[in-house]
Amino acid sequence: MHFCRLSLCHVFFLSLALTGLAAFSPAQAAVPSTPRSNALIAKVKPKVVQELTNQGFQLGQPVFMRIFKMDGELEVWIKKDGKFSLYKTYPICTYSGYPGPKLYEGDWQSPEGFYTVSAGQMNPNSQYHLSFNVGYPNSFDKARKRTGSSIMVHGNCSSRGCFAMGDSRMEELYLLAYSALSQGQKKFSIHIYPFKMTPANMAKFSSSPWIGFWKNLQEGYIAFEQTHQVPVITARDGKYVISNEMNLAMVDKSRKEKSRIQ
Repeated sequence: MHFCRLSLCHVFFLSLALTGLAAFSPAQAAVPSTPRSNALIAKVKPKVVQELTNQGFQLGQPVFMRIFKMDGELEVWIKKDGKFSLYKTYPICTYSGYPGPKLYEGDWQSPEGFYTVSAGQMNPNSQYHLSFNVGYPNSFDKARKRTGSSIMVHGNCSSRGCFAMGDSRMEELYLLAYSALSQGQKKFSIHIYPFKMTPANMAKFSSSPWIGFWKNLQEGYIAFEQTHQVPVITARDGKYVISNEMNLAMVDKSRKEKSRIQ
């Protein structure tokens, strides 16, 4: 048995208590886990850590994801040195429906739009191995009376509106998301597109009834492509409004300066 001097023990346990309070403060919710989910992500952790290290990343850095439905791809981007860099592109095993947004519960259509995932949306008890809820419907969808629920990125290879990744790929995705959320990222963005929103693709699908909606989505696509920063996106008057953090900071600074002058 090991003993320590009383003063050192007090310092140690006080530090431990403060660390615990910080970890479980209301601002940082704990990420759900189970012994089973912990075992699954522990299994793939050495492989993922090695791949991250080879590309100059660390497990737990902030993540951002993009889905391209027609391409059958899910991209994972990781933030380092102030910008997001592409880490890996995962093939999607299957998704439901056709190009275009999800409109109502039971239409077997996968959504398109801008969504966020917080700790509470992680599901270690999924019947499809592991999963996280993409956050559909968001405020834009609700304003347009779109309905539906439990739209997930999950394991397995069957879909009724979700994005099925297969079990092994989902274990990696869950580990990356779990680690980022556990180490301080309050939520991560996941942008879902019908296809890569290039001028060529937009011209190719210009006759689609969804082209107006897709042009709005393209604004978010271009904003990220140009800056590798996740844009700030809100919904107003039936449209997505795209801003970037730098512009918002400049506007806020200008307002404060005007306030001081007055």
